[in-house]
Amino acid sequence: MLGRTANDLFWLSRYVERAENMARLIEVGFRIVLVPRQDASHDSDEGTLQHDWLSTLQSGGCDALYCEKYDSMTTRDVVNFLVFDSSNPSSIRTCLSTARRNARAQRTALTREMWECLNSSWIEFEAIDPENISSSNLLKLLDWIKERSAAYRGALLNTILRNDTFYFSQLGTFLERSDNTARILDVKYFVLLPRPEMVGSSVDNTQWSAILRSVSAHRSYRWVYKDTYRASGIADFLILNPQMPRSLNSCYGEITTAIDGLAALYQHKPGSAEMARETLKLLAHSDIDSIFRTGLHEFLTGLIGRTNALGIQISEDYHFTG
Repeated sequence: MLGRTANDLFWLSRYVERAENMARLIEVGFRIVLVPRQDASHDSDEGTLQHDWLSTLQSGGCDALYCEKYDSMTTRDVVNFLVFDSSNPSSIRTCLSTARRNARAQRTALTREMWECLNSSWIEFEAIDPENISSSNLLKLLDWIKERSAAYRGALLNTILRNDTFYFSQLGTFLERSDNTARILDVKYFVLLPRPEMVGSSVDNTQWSAILRSVSAHRSYRWVYKDTYRASGIADFLILNPQMPRSLNSCYGEITTAIDGLAALYQHKPGSAEMARETLKLLAHSDIDSIFRTGLHEFLTGLIGRTNALGIQISEDYHFTG
C-alpha cells in the first residue's frame, strides 16, 4: 500500500475516534459544570465554572488556542469552540470534515457502507444550526456524535477485508483512544481535584461517576468491582483491565495485534512492533498500587509520551506523507 493511502486511512480512523472522544470530553465537562457547589458564592461559582471548562480544554489539548480567541470561559463559547469551530483542529466539525475528506481521497479502499456512514454523518452535521444548540439538547447532540462513530466502526468491522486497510484503521482508532483515556484520567485526577480535602466528597463521587459515564463504563465498573467509586479502582479499570475496551491495556492489545498483522502481511517487522509490545508488557505487568506509589500523573504522562512516539514511529515505518 502506498504511504499516502496508509496515512489517509490511519488518520481517517483517528479523526472519527477523536470526534467521539471530544463528544465524551464535552459531556464530562458539561455534567461536572452542572454539579452544585454547596459552599459556593456567585463569584466562586463563576471561577469554578471556568476551572471546570479549562480542564476539559486541557484534556482535549485546546486550551491555548481557546484562550487566544476568548477572554473568558462560558459554557456556550466552550461548546461552540469544541463542537463547531473550524479553526480548532480538534473540534468535532474539523474531525468529521477531515475524516470525510480522507475517505473521499481513498474511496476505493473503503466499502460502500463505510463511505455512506461518513458522508451522511457529515451532511447531517452540516445541517445543524449552532444557534439552536442549547443546554437542553446538547447531550442529545453529543449522543448522536457517539452513535455515528459507533456506526462507522460497525461498518468497518463488519464489511472490510482483514488486510492493510483494516490494520491501518485499527492503529488509528486505538492510538487515538489510548491517548484520550490517559488524558481524561490524568486531567480528572490532577486538574479537576487539586485540593486533597475534596477527595471522597460528594462532588468527588459525582465527578468520578461522570468520568465513567464518559467512557461508557459506569455499569461495567460496578459489575467488575461491585464497589463504590474509588480512585484506585477506577484507575485500575481504565488503565490495566484488559476486559475494558477503552482501557490502556486493551488499546495496546489491539495496537499490537494490528502491527503484527501488518508485519505478517508485508513480511517485515517494523520498529513500531517492539515499541508497542514493550508498552503492552508494561501495562500487563503493572499493578495499580505501585502506580499510585510512584505517581499516577507521572505514569499517565509517560504513557501519553509513549503513544505519541509510537505514532511517529508508525508514520516512519510505513512512509506516511502529508
